[in-house]
Amino acid sequence: MELELQQKLAQTLRGNRIAALGTLRNGAPSVSMVTYAIADDFSAIYLHVSHLAQHTQDMEKDKHVSLMVYETDDGRDDPQTLARVTVRGNAEVLPMGVPGYMPARELYLARFPRSEPMFEFGDFGLWRITPKGGRYVAGFAKAFNLTADSLLEAART
Repeated sequence: MELELQQKLAQTLRGNRIAALGTLRNGAPSVSMVTYAIADDFSAIYLHVSHLAQHTQDMEKDKHVSLMVYETDDGRDDPQTLARVTVRGNAEVLPMGVPGYMPARELYLARFPRSEPMFEFGDFGLWRITPKGGRYVAGFAKAFNLTADSLLEAART
């Protein structure tokens, strides 16, 4: 993938704060909106979600998830030219006190400072999605398969 497209991929992931989270619910796909923070090197995506939410219950049963992030619709004539990326990966809860918890918490709070009180609620947990692959569409006839390594490479741009 050429440098300009890698930069647009990185901008799409870093420049957004909400995503569509795909989980499996009773064997069927389910999608919900979540807020996320992404590690600087794109090695992890963090969610802070309530155990009461269906998507959290789904992740507890099946760690396989996908996350879709996309450019905001700007009213252009052809919205199919908007950049979007789908990341497939495995989700795991990060219990307080494990290595990596505090840096992930701080990263999340840097993006969502008003969510700090929710870290005190017993039903909320910090989750890490470890990317395994995905798909990046940068516009018409500009589609690319992603690997964990290609995401790491895009993060360096």
